[in-house]
Amino acid sequence: MKANTATAAVSSTATEMPAQHRRHHRCGMQQRRHHHQHYLPQPLKLILAFVIIICLQGTNCFQRFSEQPKYSEVNPGQDALLTCKVIDKRGTCSWQKDNKPVGIYAKKYEWAARPSSGISGNLHLDLHPPPMQIGGDCSLWIRSATLDFDDGLWECQVTASDFTTQDALTSQPVRLVVRVVPQRPRLEYEGAHVPPGHNITIDSGGLATVKCVSHYGNPPATLKWYLGDQEIQPIHPQINNTEPDNPRTWSATSVVQVTAMRERHGDILRCLAYHESYTAKSVPVEARLDVKYAPTIRLIGSPEIDLEEDKDALILRCVADANPPASIVWRRAGRSEIASLQETLQLRPVGRRDAGLYTCQAQNSVGTSEQLSVQLDVKYPPKIVSAGPDRLTTAPLFSPAAFECVAEGNPMPSYKWVQRIAHGSKFVERGSEPRLVIDNVTYDYQGEYECRATNYINGQERVAVSEPISLQVVGAPQVLRPHPSMHTISVKRGQPAVMSLVVCADPRPHRVSWEWGSLRLEAGSGIDRFRADDMLQDSREDCYLSTLHILHTDEHDSRPYYLVVENERGTDRHAIHLNVEGTFTEPLEMSYLLGIAGGCLAAILILICLCIYAVRSKKCCFKGSSGYKSSDKDSEKADLKSRSDSTSGPQGDSIYTTPAGFHHHQQQQQQQQ
Repeated sequence: MKANTATAAVSSTATEMPAQHRRHHRCGMQQRRHHHQHYLPQPLKLILAFVIIICLQGTNCFQRFSEQPKYSEVNPGQDALLTCKVIDKRGTCSWQKDNKPVGIYAKKYEWAARPSSGISGNLHLDLHPPPMQIGGDCSLWIRSATLDFDDGLWECQVTASDFTTQDALTSQPVRLVVRVVPQRPRLEYEGAHVPPGHNITIDSGGLATVKCVSHYGNPPATLKWYLGDQEIQPIHPQINNTEPDNPRTWSATSVVQVTAMRERHGDILRCLAYHESYTAKSVPVEARLDVKYAPTIRLIGSPEIDLEEDKDALILRCVADANPPASIVWRRAGRSEIASLQETLQLRPVGRRDAGLYTCQAQNSVGTSEQLSVQLDVKYPPKIVSAGPDRLTTAPLFSPAAFECVAEGNPMPSYKWVQRIAHGSKFVERGSEPRLVIDNVTYDYQGEYECRATNYINGQERVAVSEPISLQVVGAPQVLRPHPSMHTISVKRGQPAVMSLVVCADPRPHRVSWEWGSLRLEAGSGIDRFRADDMLQDSREDCYLSTLHILHTDEHDSRPYYLVVENERGTDRHAIHLNVEGTFTEPLEMSYLLGIAGGCLAAILILICLCIYAVRSKKCCFKGSSGYKSSDKDSEKADLKSRSDSTSGPQGDSIYTTPAGFHHHQQQQQQQQ
């Protein structure tokens, strides 16, 4: 009764659902029932199992592959696993090799999934249990694989669930390969075997067809071609055929065509056979290309290399690329005789007389090369011929001056005029032409000048330096203008400021001063917070350094400061702007400070008077008391005096003031004394 009810429920559900979903719905119900039976008591499990069997008689859940066997390779004597798994399997598994059924034999063909040795408490029901195989795993172990018995095409098959369902399965045939090591590959050219390391001879421009063959391998070896280090492609895909005397093994054949060019003479043509059975996974066979061609030549030690006169040797090599080898001939343009019949032309050392055009040519039985020419250019360093016009030149300030320099060298030297600064190692470049023209002479141009002629030989700089030429400048003073970034000096409020300028003059200045606002400060003097140093000799000739110092800068010091210089030929002046940075507060006036001090002193005096008055009043009140002693009165007076001294405040000399107020206070003290 229960079975009929369950069958009716399943049929009703299947009728309500679309036809295309019924089969999957029934499969899902079957799987859920199987899952829930693990949580039921043993008697209910038995009842549920019979119900499921009755219900499944009318279902139509097709079995299908979840995993099919794949191509596999195995070495002789090793085990191989052919995987085959089925979902909702109810049929019987079997295997075929080369369209013939295969039985299950212990230690040869065995199921990968085996039944458990005993009952673990769960009920496993199978309507058609195959021997030694359970569940949906139909995978097969092949033990100790051999070429004769196991190499071939294998198929996994499953019989239908029942006669009416017709859901039998057959997998795609896959090959199980039992490997056999192929023979070493061999090369064939023009129908003849080419021993390893021998040559393949062909004329330049011809086409060489070479074959590579590997016999008796399983699977067939994979052949690849290399010309030098670069892989090349065969004219058609590799051809694999079974061996006539051993059909289970294969021969592999690959053909390549190589165009014979002179650039490929001596290249190695290599055929590599790849196979998993090889110890190194590949075995090569190779031959050398022997291409015959007319000579071509190249030069080593060509004129691009700089050769210095009386120092370097010339070694020119005319290298011929020819097969067979060629002979060499050297000639020099403008001369009928042969310069050399050797590959190498040597000149030790080279001189200017060796400069000229040289040619070489090569010849062999195939043909003659073209001529190659090389122009020999002998280099030599620069040399100063003249520099002047005079060793010493005197020029007035703001007048023109000119110098001339002549030098020789190969390559043609470049020129540079430099000025030596202050008899030291510092130089300033003034010109880059043979002639140096100074349109407006200033003290910056005073000093020694050198002409430098420079060229490069073999990448090395060669320099010739003339004797020094001195330029003296006379005239009015000139304050040298600093870099624009130095026109303004910034300091923090309260910090000192130092301003310096360089002045040049010939003759020496007789008056130097600093001016700002309506004030003037001569060099070597000071006033209040300002001090001007005496002129110091600068590192440059006829130049001097003048410096102005300002102590404790404030906002009133932000202004331009002018340096004024004078000699008998004229005057000059230039300014530096001082910028004082920071927060500025109005300084306290001295009178305001004195008023505060006076008020404090008056308050202290009033407090003392009040204390004295209070003591006296107390004395009057207790005049008749017998306990009062004169010694107590003296003690109170001493205490009052001590407190008065401690609260009297700082003396007037300790009040801080501006420098001007401080000087005024000192004058008042002197007058009082």
